[in-house]
Amino acid sequence: MLLVFAMLLFLPLAGQTMNFQLTASEDPPSSQTTETKTLKQKLDEILADNKLAGTVTGVSVRKAKTGEQIYSHNGNTRLRPASNMKLLTSAAALDTLGPDYRFTTEVWTDGSVKGKVLHGNLYLKGKGDPTLMEEDLRQFAAALQNQGIHKIKGKLVGDDTWYDDVRLSEDLNWSDEPYYTGAQVSALTLSPDSDFDAGTVIVEVTPSDQVGEPANIRLTPENDYITINNQTKMVAEKETKDISIIRQHGTNEIVIEGSMPLNGSPSKSWSSVWEPTGYALNVFKRILAEEGISFIGKTDIGFHQTPKQAKRLAEKKSMPLKELLIPFMKLSNNGHGEMLTKEMGKVEHGEGSWDKGLQVTKSVAKELGVDTGTIQLRDGSGMSHKTYIPANSLSQLLYHAQEKPWFPVWEQSLPIAGISDRLVGGTLRNRMKEDPAKGNVKAKTGSLNSVSTLSGYVTAKDGEKLIFAVLINNYLGSSSGSSGITAIEDEIAITLAKHEF
Repeated sequence: MLLVFAMLLFLPLAGQTMNFQLTASEDPPSSQTTETKTLKQKLDEILADNKLAGTVTGVSVRKAKTGEQIYSHNGNTRLRPASNMKLLTSAAALDTLGPDYRFTTEVWTDGSVKGKVLHGNLYLKGKGDPTLMEEDLRQFAAALQNQGIHKIKGKLVGDDTWYDDVRLSEDLNWSDEPYYTGAQVSALTLSPDSDFDAGTVIVEVTPSDQVGEPANIRLTPENDYITINNQTKMVAEKETKDISIIRQHGTNEIVIEGSMPLNGSPSKSWSSVWEPTGYALNVFKRILAEEGISFIGKTDIGFHQTPKQAKRLAEKKSMPLKELLIPFMKLSNNGHGEMLTKEMGKVEHGEGSWDKGLQVTKSVAKELGVDTGTIQLRDGSGMSHKTYIPANSLSQLLYHAQEKPWFPVWEQSLPIAGISDRLVGGTLRNRMKEDPAKGNVKAKTGSLNSVSTLSGYVTAKDGEKLIFAVLINNYLGSSSGSSGITAIEDEIAITLAKHEF
């Protein structure tokens, strides 16, 4: 009787089948191998750091060869990418415009030359070139002289109609606008140096000779479009330098305050310009005069479209996009992201606007495996706090980009950890300076108030190439240094570099 009862305990209920499994001998799923569990434990331990308390952090890791996702932490949570948005913008630009695409700036006239006089207006037409510099304007002046033009009886006109007239993306913070990171976008603009921060001017403060006097101020390029309000004061040699350089919102008045010691080191700042079209025209007018080309009568300046019947007198082409990507991505140039966005809109849809350009970016992102139903794009640089992308979407884009013919150019544009050359190491040149991450981690950084991100590629110890995306949102405190939030990103990248599968 007891034997029968014991057997009944092992009989299935009606409608059920017997399924004996020895759980101790189960093979783990392919995505949960022993080695992956080891990596998971390491990454989970990093993400348990108290510095991440109160944050929302998304992490995604894939094998670069197969796209297999081997780790995800909040991977599908939409987060602010900061300058990791530039991964989408640069990929879309390469895919849409091509690595050899060049911007142009042109000089036109609606008049004719009689003797040494141009009878008609002179038009400086911008078509989005962020690399236009003072030296290029001198080349334009030389080209006019070579055509026999020494005087102009007409207006100097700026044509920025290649793009719309919306200068700032809709989510740019009011407090960001005076600085080079929030420079205005115009199809006609000027860069002060070869970093190509278009729409900015360099303000340099140097010591004067006597205590109590104002310090010396120099603008690059020289112009009278900017008004300098110099409230600095020279102090004794051993006193502290404390210089503030801020452009007043909505104006081109730059207020410079503070103390400069005798023999003190220069203070330099890149300030954005209010209405960069007028800025470019102002510098061009000065250069024409310096090169011996004068205007007859009053030099009126205008702003409107070049007439269809006008004749082109000179043209300057930018470096190709594949070269422009170096300062754009290595130095995280916000202006390039916005100008490329408008350029894609102009080329693909005939409208140089953020709306049309972001349509192009979203379309290319979809082609690169991104679920566009779960992202929100608001600008091309990542300055917006309303752009949202999940970490898994970024790692998908990084995976599928490898299939594109332009991928080598794109990968080369990423900052490389620990390499001191700023146009190689870029924003990672002072991070991860030791092996195995140094020279190995190639990734785009991102930083906004309360946001820090890092996404890219790294090769593991056994040669397995990996893709990773780390998005940290809502942190408080420092971002840089060993105690900062970027140390978390670095530790993840270093752990991947050390791992063996």
